[in-house]
Amino acid sequence: MHVIGGTASTALAERVSRELGNAPFGIPFVKRFPDGELYLRVGGRLEGEDVVLVQSTRTDQDVLELLLLEDAIRQAGARRLFVVVPYFGYARQDRRFFPGEPVSSSAMARHVGLDADAVVTVDLHSPQTLESFHKPAFEATGVPAIARLLRELPVDILVSPDKGGVERVKRMAQILDKPWMALEKKRIDSEHVELQIPPDLPMALEGKHVVLVDDVISTGGTIVEGAKLLKKQRVGAILAACTHGLFLRDAFERIKAVTDELYSTDTLGNPAEKASVAPDIAQILVRDCAPI
Repeated sequence: MHVIGGTASTALAERVSRELGNAPFGIPFVKRFPDGELYLRVGGRLEGEDVVLVQSTRTDQDVLELLLLEDAIRQAGARRLFVVVPYFGYARQDRRFFPGEPVSSSAMARHVGLDADAVVTVDLHSPQTLESFHKPAFEATGVPAIARLLRELPVDILVSPDKGGVERVKRMAQILDKPWMALEKKRIDSEHVELQIPPDLPMALEGKHVVLVDDVISTGGTIVEGAKLLKKQRVGAILAACTHGLFLRDAFERIKAVTDELYSTDTLGNPAEKASVAPDIAQILVRDCAPI
């Protein structure tokens, strides 16, 4: 396999290439014309080869680059193209609320899959988005990557900030052989939530090292409120961990102010990037994509 890293995922793509036995790795030449249009070119001999393209789609520019790279790789004669989108933008727009709206996650899935033989993502907002791909699609998760990191740290209890993340925190608890709990959340608006400790909590939190685990941290409101609530329980230390660290506006600083440490995986470059999903992506490429 040849691995190509888009500008949004260069470091992760290189890690994936190493996990694939030091597969040939390259980055495209990318520039902007004076009128703002994107120009790119892929190098190397790709004719007849299997190619892995790694590119997160946090911004619209990332999306355009991904689509153009897919076409460039196909034009270069690749035998098969496996597209890895670690952070799949628009995944949270997965339903229509008013007439005339697109289901953006489905539209993105269809277009990303057009030139791909298979697609790999990491922790989609809604697993049903996988059904929108017209090609084989696979979902990795950041849970093992974060668990590998937490295994080296003092951890007593894993905490989901809401019941929607119960399966995630349960899976991590099984890997680490630790107890878990879920806070009760009531969303006030897009940036504000109200959290409560479950009334039937079977364990004491005082003095414990707890880890708040989420899939995406964007504005940070849920994690901040969760940390404040846990502080009232006199816990010993609070860590926060997520797969996708968006950290919009001042989210990173706000979370750091109320936690002892903040971790994310490398699906998006950010200051909390300390765990890699490269081994988990490589496993899917070898186990599920290669046999296609």
